[in-house]
Amino acid sequence: MKTIINSPKVYLIGAGPGNPELITVKAVKAIAEADIILCDRLVSPEILEAYVNPNAKVIYVGKECSKSASTPQSHINTLMVEYARQNKTIARLKGGDVSIFSNILDELQALKENHIPYEIIPGITAALGAAAYAGMPLTARGYSTSVRFLTYYKSDILNEDYWKELAGTNDTLVFYMSKGNLTSLVEKFLQLEISGDKKIAIVEQATTPYQKVYTSSFETFNAAFGHKTFASPSLVIVGTIVTLHEEFSWLENTEKEGLYFKSVENGSLVPKNQNFFEYAV
Repeated sequence: MKTIINSPKVYLIGAGPGNPELITVKAVKAIAEADIILCDRLVSPEILEAYVNPNAKVIYVGKECSKSASTPQSHINTLMVEYARQNKTIARLKGGDVSIFSNILDELQALKENHIPYEIIPGITAALGAAAYAGMPLTARGYSTSVRFLTYYKSDILNEDYWKELAGTNDTLVFYMSKGNLTSLVEKFLQLEISGDKKIAIVEQATTPYQKVYTSSFETFNAAFGHKTFASPSLVIVGTIVTLHEEFSWLENTEKEGLYFKSVENGSLVPKNQNFFEYAV
């Protein structure tokens, strides 16, 4: 008979897309209860400041594909197991929703293999936050009846037949982690003669004080934005619903310049009332 570790739960928590008010009550309660916080980069520092127990240990386990400082997934799994064996309650904080384009499966497998109790607490994913704050209903009646969440962080992740299907669909397409391949993405759709009714939007740092929204046709994208490096995180939305942004946007582009989600080196993630903070690599 398998023995369950006599340990509090590991909470796998979606912290929302950026704005610290876009977090669930259940998530707040779990964060306040935790002894250990394993925190991704795309978690609002204001959430840590407001809700983490001052006696808790916060460990930054952020990832950036282009940065060598990213924490290996295997190390994150090890931290969860080790602290659970010490009878600690753990909050594994992820930006957006915990189940959308995250490594939750690896973490679930590690917890299951080690017989550690866990609970999944969903959050508002970046696509929903960005669309709402940009005034673009993802399945607006008469524009789109479906939405797809995709990623295009490397050139071979989507095959040619699927590209053709994407170019012809009426679904709203939302691309995560794809700002580095925008030129290629636009060229692909132009080659496949995507309908001129479909536009492209890039939402920078959605729901944060630094949010900016850029829209264009595919034909004019390179002239308008081909030279631009978009801030991280940026979400790409493709479809006819992008045309609704101009009419229904309720939040003006900020004139602020800067990054809401910064790396730990400058201390931006450290809560002011926090006694202990680690940077795990």
